[in-house]
Amino acid sequence: MIDQLSEYFRFMRDMGELEIPLPVEQIQFFKKAHPPHSNKENDSKSKSESIEQLIEDARNCKKCELYKTRNKLVFGCGSLDSEIIFIGEAPGRQEDLTGIPFIGQAGKLLDKILEAVKLQRENVYIANILKDRPPNNRDPKIEEEHACLPFLIKQIQIIRPKIICCLGRVSAKALLKINYSMKEMRGKIYSYQGIPLIVTYHPAALLRNAKLKRPTWDDFQFLLRTLDEIRCKNNNP
Repeated sequence: MIDQLSEYFRFMRDMGELEIPLPVEQIQFFKKAHPPHSNKENDSKSKSESIEQLIEDARNCKKCELYKTRNKLVFGCGSLDSEIIFIGEAPGRQEDLTGIPFIGQAGKLLDKILEAVKLQRENVYIANILKDRPPNNRDPKIEEEHACLPFLIKQIQIIRPKIICCLGRVSAKALLKINYSMKEMRGKIYSYQGIPLIVTYHPAALLRNAKLKRPTWDDFQFLLRTLDEIRCKNNNP
């Protein structure tokens, strides 16, 4: 193919042509050899730009009083192309100091769980309902949830995961607007804006009660089975 192109170029040059019209088959060859940026690359760039703008908006938000006591905004971390979003309750002390969600003791346990089920932290996305730490790690107030929830909703809309996993009753209640016990919520598939959602225990609960580790393991297996079913369904419409 390269030899044919060289001969063609020399012939057209000898004929005095400075602008060389390529035959259709040669154009197709060059398109295959030098494809334009893929939709995935463009999509990732668009997601990154949208998230950066959203972070800036959250950093400037003063809809509740938590911005007055924050050290760093704890917006979220991980892959913007993740199939899974894990959503917790609110940042703790370590998260407030670093700006990274789930890096304290509960975060380290979450990392171990992810590793055990063959998931890598950098390939999933992790966020919280609140983007700022409540003083003394108290429970989020309703007005604080209402102020922060729009940012989380936009995060979900930008990332477009295949499934959402709520870590704990607080995040599940905030998204699903239900007031059930963990026992009632576990083992079910809910829908949030058309995205399947499941609920499991917050890692902090496992630190307080080791007996919750087994049901949490079961929940993560349920999560992976559900994700596999979603993948199969998407590949076989």
